[in-house]
Amino acid sequence: MTSTLARPDAKTPRRAWAGLAVLLLPVLLVSMDMSVLYLAMPTLTQSLDPSATQQLWILDIYGFMIAGLLITMGNVGDRIGRRNILLAGATVFGIASVLAAFAPSAGVLIAARALMGVGGATLLPSSLALISTLFPDTRARATAIGVWTAFFAGGSAVGPIIGGVLLHHFWWGSVFLINTPVLLVLLVFGPLLLPEHREAGRGPLDWASVLLSIGGILPIVYAIKHCAAEGIDLPSIGIGILGVLLLTAFIRRQRHLAEPLLDLSLFRRGLFSVAIGSSTVGMLSLAGMSYLTSMYLQSVTGRDALQSALLGIPGAVVVFVFSMSGARIGRALGTKTTFVLALSTAALGNLMLLGVGVDGGIGWYIAGSVVAGAGFGIAFTLVSEVAVSSVPPERAGSAVGISETSFELGNGLGLALLGSLAALVFRSGGDFGPTLGETLAEAGGNTAQIDSARESFVTGMHVATTTGAVLLATMAAIAFFSGRKPASTPQRPETATA
Repeated sequence: MTSTLARPDAKTPRRAWAGLAVLLLPVLLVSMDMSVLYLAMPTLTQSLDPSATQQLWILDIYGFMIAGLLITMGNVGDRIGRRNILLAGATVFGIASVLAAFAPSAGVLIAARALMGVGGATLLPSSLALISTLFPDTRARATAIGVWTAFFAGGSAVGPIIGGVLLHHFWWGSVFLINTPVLLVLLVFGPLLLPEHREAGRGPLDWASVLLSIGGILPIVYAIKHCAAEGIDLPSIGIGILGVLLLTAFIRRQRHLAEPLLDLSLFRRGLFSVAIGSSTVGMLSLAGMSYLTSMYLQSVTGRDALQSALLGIPGAVVVFVFSMSGARIGRALGTKTTFVLALSTAALGNLMLLGVGVDGGIGWYIAGSVVAGAGFGIAFTLVSEVAVSSVPPERAGSAVGISETSFELGNGLGLALLGSLAALVFRSGGDFGPTLGETLAEAGGNTAQIDSARESFVTGMHVATTTGAVLLATMAAIAFFSGRKPASTPQRPETATA
């Protein structure tokens, strides 16, 4: 298979595919760490006793640090070398993983997760951008992107499964410690198999844009989370307005820079805007669904982490399989049509979760996760392919940074928005604690209180997943009515050094 796909690169076809195998390691880890804590949260809560707000930050800070830094790191990689920044980021990610595994308090764990986000922000754009260097042939590159996306989407889906297995045998810190040996393999074989690539002649990085992008994203997210968890108040409104103003200043600055951190002209290129919207909404829905169903399986149905993980295997397998075939489906049906089909399928899967109840409906959960997984897998592959093909190879890191930012931002917003919406509905159902776990712990033997709390949680989950379905359907309609894709941008030869 590799000789056929990589024939134009006949000099080192096997090395290219071996290099891809190395690139898949950080992708798998970063995507797994988005979701691996879903099943670990109940155990972690018992050990570290975090507050409700700290629980959300433990889950969210990783994704939001990545989202705030991806565009920056993509640009840095284009300048100093994608392999250089990949290996540096892997080192930071590994050190932070060890710190997280042995964190003595919730505050230390939040700090470690933030540092993991800094390292993770270097891994995704550099790994995907290096594919354009390894695979100059269009068809081989499309196949490689499909494999890359399959591991990215599959890693997010398989994270809770691996987490469940580890938690069944070890303590909660094992879900972080597993990263270390995998990253050591990357650090050993990366310099041997991966080519270096940098773009000559680029100007210095605009650090004002870096600060404005991060300073805009985090306050907005904090304001949304605070309002959902604690109610609307003047401080949170002020922080949210500050974030909006900083993001507005960031966008205005990009329009006047000769070398912007965020190339806004990309959003005028055919389906690029549709792709970015699809990845944001898709990850928002997937993250919210994965988190809430993981909590449902453990806290409502009473299953342990391993049993809950096993029930997630069918959905994870489907995400992986359809990620591999997404590019082929896109070529057969057309990119726009495939986006519409994928988003609509994911929306249907979310709606099927309405069949899940307190006393039954596991079959509906499995069926819904399988149907949604097929849609997510196809859509995410197309997003990655559109991002890489939208720009010349030497700017691939920057474009990939935009697409991966949308993935990470969607992941964080899914937990912040859909998770907070579910919590709001849950708390409105009775005199409950901030979370279902705390409510069940405080209820003691009060059967009526326990049943009422579980029923309220399921209602909140239904409202949140239905909201995710509505957002997916809306994005499918936008894709359907979007304009035709213009001719692809001619690609200039890249400058790569082994």
